[in-house]
Amino acid sequence: MVLDTGSELPWLLCNASQTAPSFHPHLSSSFSPTLCNSSTCKTQTRDLQIPPSCDPNHHCHVTLSYADASYSAGNLASDMFSFGSSTSPNTVFGCMDSTVTSSAGEDAGTAGLLGMNRGSLSFVSQLGFPKFSYCISGRDSGGVLVLGGSGTSSNLSFTPLIRIPDPLPYFDRVAYSVQLEGIRVSTKLLQLPKSVFVPDHTGAGQTMVDSGTQFTFLLGPVYMALKKEFTEQTSGLLRVLNEPNFVFQGAMDLCFLIAESGRVPDLPEVVLVFRGAEMSVSGEQLLYRVEGKRRGRDAVYCFTFGNSDLVPIEAYVIGHHHQRNMWVEYDLQQDRVGFGPARCELAAERLGVGLV
Repeated sequence: MVLDTGSELPWLLCNASQTAPSFHPHLSSSFSPTLCNSSTCKTQTRDLQIPPSCDPNHHCHVTLSYADASYSAGNLASDMFSFGSSTSPNTVFGCMDSTVTSSAGEDAGTAGLLGMNRGSLSFVSQLGFPKFSYCISGRDSGGVLVLGGSGTSSNLSFTPLIRIPDPLPYFDRVAYSVQLEGIRVSTKLLQLPKSVFVPDHTGAGQTMVDSGTQFTFLLGPVYMALKKEFTEQTSGLLRVLNEPNFVFQGAMDLCFLIAESGRVPDLPEVVLVFRGAEMSVSGEQLLYRVEGKRRGRDAVYCFTFGNSDLVPIEAYVIGHHHQRNMWVEYDLQQDRVGFGPARCELAAERLGVGLV
């Protein structure tokens, strides 16, 4: 399953004809479909972007859409979920019969999605865990997830979670929202007013930590300032791809040419400065090789920050590519998120588990 801190409902493919593994409800004696007139369908779905509907069998039908244009549709149901010696008998999840993934194809072949935001139907909300943490491997998108206390938070720096009590049209109240305060390239802080990082009166401009989004997106003015500074500091190291119409994944328009036989040079780090914490993005995390794109003997690499205005989304989003080789802890009791460098393989060994 895909671990997604940016969405609510956990779901599985059910009886799917695709090559991905799927769940077969008829083989489970504890499986129970959710009816339209149930309180779960009527009230607990209030945080879903698209209101549920009623299918011909009077089952609660939901459609989920995501920022990368992927979506999934199916029915709500409940079943018993077990973890070690503990069980949760009536955990609500989506039993999905159709799903379309993004063009990136990174999540193809997975059985479903583990929604972990702060909504009432999210996996972590339903099971009542006070804390969870994870480490995403630098080799691939595998990693380790810890539900509950981790004992690994001694070297983490924390930033508080931001809450806005009043509903605003563009503010996601169930997201893990933090306060971005600035961005440095090497030692140089981008000269931007602090107001550009603060949500406006509509809620647009919040900063979300989202493990379900691949890359990091910044609102237009901040993205343009970062693009300019990074280009200037790497002018002697990288060759810019001068093709105005080439935009990777619709939002990443700063790309470079690097010889197939060469290596990515040492680059200035980009540091995201939060209230009380920092996240450093360096080395290979700064560039992403675009598969199948070449210019003669050169490969095409793109800067791993995108322009939110092109997607479009009205927010800053910290994606999982920049969370790799980092321990990320969501402390829900103290309303904070912590970051710290980590080697996922060693963390998995220390916890006595295999790297997924």
